Amino acid sequence: MAIDFTLSPEQQALQVGARGFARDVLSQVGKTIAPIARPEARFFATFPFYEKMAEAGFVHALFPREYGGTGMATLDFALAAEELAAGDINVPSTLLATGLGMEPILGFGTDEQKRKWIGEILARPAERLAAFAFTEVTGGANFDCPDPGAGVQTVAKREGDEWVITGKKHYTTNGCGWDGKGAHLLTVVCRTDLEKPPAESLAVIVVPGTTQGVEVVDYLDTAGHRAVVSPRIHFNEVRVPADNILGKPGDGAAICQQTFSWTAALIGAACTGVMRAAFDVAFEFAKTDKRSGSVPVIEHQNVGYMLADLKMRIEAARYLTWKACHQLDVTDRKSDELAIMTKIYASELCVQVVYDAMRLVGVDSYTELTPLAGLMQDALCFPLYDGGNMGVRRRQLHRKFQEAGYEPMASAEGR
Repeated sequence: MAIDFTLSPEQQALQVGARGFARDVLSQVGKTIAPIARPEARFFATFPFYEKMAEAGFVHALFPREYGGTGMATLDFALAAEELAAGDINVPSTLLATGLGMEPILGFGTDEQKRKWIGEILARPAERLAAFAFTEVTGGANFDCPDPGAGVQTVAKREGDEWVITGKKHYTTNGCGWDGKGAHLLTVVCRTDLEKPPAESLAVIVVPGTTQGVEVVDYLDTAGHRAVVSPRIHFNEVRVPADNILGKPGDGAAICQQTFSWTAALIGAACTGVMRAAFDVAFEFAKTDKRSGSVPVIEHQNVGYMLADLKMRIEAARYLTWKACHQLDVTDRKSDELAIMTKIYASELCVQVVYDAMRLVGVDSYTELTPLAGLMQDALCFPLYDGGNMGVRRRQLHRKFQEAGYEPMASAEGR
């Protein structure tokens, strides 16, 4: 049986619909946020766009049908994500961050927990955001360090029928919610005992954002992803029911691994969308601009070769993304090697593609005359966030290679 990359009629319709949504709705995001100085104000200004995204069904797509969603496959979500990211990276990132916040519940929650918390989000999908409170003030790369005195220092102490959570988190995308007071739900990575190693103590606990003690203390401003919010959040003796823990203490490393594998594959789609946007600018420039010469610059061999290189890289990133997403779907998200590779490869390739598009266009690309400088600011984020390529992602692959019985061809063969 041949390997077939042909999209089904339903997938083609999804792709066309997402492309139209990006063109008609998300294309307005840039001009909306451009004059706004404060990072949280830029984020709040995107609510009308996110509301339209929710109305279009993109929030429901995150969740299985049995819990009220539409059960979109990861591969299908990637098809839509590429189209959306080609139009704007900000609002799709808010959607992805809600998915990230809910992924621990989807992967490790009980049926009762899933019905409760997914139901709450879907009851008001535009207004209710989720967030994954992962990164410590000191960084997230060594979250699972076996030394009990290192790694995650946010602690959850059991007191009767409650967990009491104390700690500080940064880069908690969506963590402030639309009102600045807290996301609807935060899945908080913490330790249940700072005297025990992560294998015994690392946990993820669900915290409603309105719980007393959840404090949004500040916002980090970022060079790119200008309307994706990055709040600093403190948990000041936050009390939640004991049943809010996902799994048991010690499950935290596995929960984080699976959660970030889902986003890793989809970041490949976002990177492909940004690369596409950069290529379109460079391609249109090459066809129409003569640079004071006698013919459009596309007639020059070096320009043609650069365009060819850009296009080949985009195609390679797209199909690696598709393969990674398909692998997650067919293995119930257990086989994540390709997802991790996709995050590293596509994110670093995206920076190079946007830079080469800027080289082709020349100095105008470094000004407001083209969107390329902004696309570069967005691209630079991809290798650094969602588990930085150097601090987390390459180490994940290194560990896989060290495992007894590692099979280099397993992922390629769909195992």
